[in-house]
Amino acid sequence: MNTFEHILCQFPEIGTVKEVAPLTSGIINQTYLVKTAEPASPDYILQRINHQVFTDVPLLQHNIELVTQHIRRKLEERGEKDIDRKVLRFVPSAAGATYFFDGESYWRVSVFIPDSVTQDAVTPESSYLVGLKFGEFEAMLADLPETLGETIPDFHNMEFRLRQLNDAVAADAAGRLHEVKSLVDDILRDAEEMCCAERLYREGKLPKRVCHCDTKVSNMLFDKEGNVLCVIDLDTTMPSFVFSDFGDFLRSAANTTREDDPDIEKVSFNQTIFEAFAKGYIESAKAFLTPCETELLPYAVALFPYMQAVRFLTDYINGDTYYRTDYPAHNLDRTRNQYKLYCEVQKAMPAMKQYIASLL
Repeated sequence: MNTFEHILCQFPEIGTVKEVAPLTSGIINQTYLVKTAEPASPDYILQRINHQVFTDVPLLQHNIELVTQHIRRKLEERGEKDIDRKVLRFVPSAAGATYFFDGESYWRVSVFIPDSVTQDAVTPESSYLVGLKFGEFEAMLADLPETLGETIPDFHNMEFRLRQLNDAVAADAAGRLHEVKSLVDDILRDAEEMCCAERLYREGKLPKRVCHCDTKVSNMLFDKEGNVLCVIDLDTTMPSFVFSDFGDFLRSAANTTREDDPDIEKVSFNQTIFEAFAKGYIESAKAFLTPCETELLPYAVALFPYMQAVRFLTDYINGDTYYRTDYPAHNLDRTRNQYKLYCEVQKAMPAMKQYIASLL
């Protein structure tokens, strides 16, 4: 019995397996399409969970079960049709859990959603749909009765990321600090402003929500007509500020070049993409957003390139121990790129505030 046969036997729902083929999408988990032989049986998605990244798999899967079951109930209450294509369903193992540990790796199986496609293109049209869907995703989970655990602790905690940078500066493990001292000084100049979310949370003025924390076009499924079916890749769904979903999407989508482009003259902020995403997001999220959250949405757009610049710079000073690099200055180029985007976003702040006010 090969590895796949052994794993798939642990999930009794699956019928006769005809083929197991790797899927290229996704860079964290290993993903396979499982085709079944019976005409009436669905196909499935098999994943090996990266438990180096997600160290508490039972917590991870418990989060996902709570989220998908809650969304399914909401869709049923709304009288939606074709619900099995609008929310993921994970298959229980013979032991009753939605994962199986083979002694070395954790595996899970979900039902494949037929006639669905992913998109990668960032356009005003797709950005509007992404904003609308992720706002709806948060809205449906606003009354989730159980608090989720953090699948990656401090993932979007700006204070934590700055502590990591300061530790790297103090250690100067790779002897690179002298190269980037002025860049470190520039970034740290705005540290207090960029940590305002954590301060407001401690003061009781800013809530945490259930957020996806990895908002991008490719993390939702579309039907063949271009309509959004459902949000996928739920591993990072956990308590966070709404800024995680709002700002993280725009960090990549509204940058006019790729995040590691060494030519920072190509880096600018695409206001059109911002407006399309903000319009969709606020349409579906305004029912639960507090005035504080809404007012700080432009801050969220600045926060995420700033946070990413801090993370890339930390890794560069440490000697490239976290991110994969293709050449010695790769993380430094990434840092300069993201810091330039942060500066461009700050220039766009008045226009962003004016546009959001117009939506309200």
